[in-house]
Amino acid sequence: MTPNSDRLNKRLLGFLFFFIISLSSDIIAAATAETEPALPVPKGIKNELFYLQRDPNKNTVIYELNLKNGSVDQDKPVNVYWIRYEEKGQKQDLSSMQRRLGYGLNSKYLGKDRYELRFVSYDKLPLLLTKSETDNKYHIYARIKQKQAILNRIFVRVTWGTLGWPKVQYAELIGTDPSSGEEIRDRIYIKQS
Repeated sequence: MTPNSDRLNKRLLGFLFFFIISLSSDIIAAATAETEPALPVPKGIKNELFYLQRDPNKNTVIYELNLKNGSVDQDKPVNVYWIRYEEKGQKQDLSSMQRRLGYGLNSKYLGKDRYELRFVSYDKLPLLLTKSETDNKYHIYARIKQKQAILNRIFVRVTWGTLGWPKVQYAELIGTDPSSGEEIRDRIYIKQS
């Protein structure tokens, strides 16, 4: 063997070793990544803005534009209710506790077809309800991956504490980049106090 072929063989072995290591780390990462369970997609909701799903079941919270005489109701711009897929797929109002402590929204009228919305349970995430100039429809916008995006859905990962109380691990925001039309997603990890 010549010194040049020996160096070439070492380079090839080094490259092959690096390739195998990087490939195996990708396989391990894919195998250990947390995946969202298979959940139903709500259909046929005329004024749906976005929906929220969480484990441990398929029941879904719907956030729907609240129209009154053809205009957005300034006092309550969004209706929030369940679709109970785990039962018969029926529509059901949130309980008072769910509305006040969990899935309800606080709203603030900003003027001219604009509302700031915040979850009662997590007020650090401002949402904007406004009419799009592109399609002249109302959408909810949220900051996803440092971009103002149309919010389509939220998935909440729930774990169970030692006393049987649910704990939110993270909320994943899934939306559409209005300029490119591409889906974008981002996770908000929730610190437990």
